[in-house]
Amino acid sequence: MADDEFTSDGTDIADPSSERLYQRAAELVHKASARGVTLGTAESCTGGLVSGAITAVPGSSAALRGGVVSYAIPVKHEVLGVSNQVLDAPGVGAVSSECAQQMCQGARRVLACDVAVSITGIAGPGGAEPGKPVGTVWFGVTDGTSTRSERHLFSGDRDTVRRKAVWTALGLLLQDVQDFQR
Repeated sequence: MADDEFTSDGTDIADPSSERLYQRAAELVHKASARGVTLGTAESCTGGLVSGAITAVPGSSAALRGGVVSYAIPVKHEVLGVSNQVLDAPGVGAVSSECAQQMCQGARRVLACDVAVSITGIAGPGGAEPGKPVGTVWFGVTDGTSTRSERHLFSGDRDTVRRKAVWTALGLLLQDVQDFQR
């Protein structure tokens, strides 16, 4: 997917003074709590920022079960259950659709939540690989019935890439909470 640096109202989501991330997290907490949907996260390049955005909202404990920061490959494998076949495969690895999908499935299992999101990518400034430039971020989201992933290529410095990834992850959770069926 293309990099979308602005929200629908033109606000730059990477602007550190922006309150748009908080507003989006508050909307997520409100909708999940109202529907009785529990949430979980599996984060790599965002290092817990998605869980942090959610827990900044009062009352978030009614929705968020927890999060796993799986920055290291062994944590992706040993805690979330990402297969060695995915992690070791040439051209696949930790920054891939397959890894993002297995990460969110593992988070849903480990955290016993209804909906889980995962984020794995290359925030920079280094770390680029062939076919995976800095700013490449894969997201996974699962509700236990279906799992999907999507790739985004974000521009900007490390902080900007991470902030855009948080914005996107919150949006994916919002979408799945709205569509969740028991």
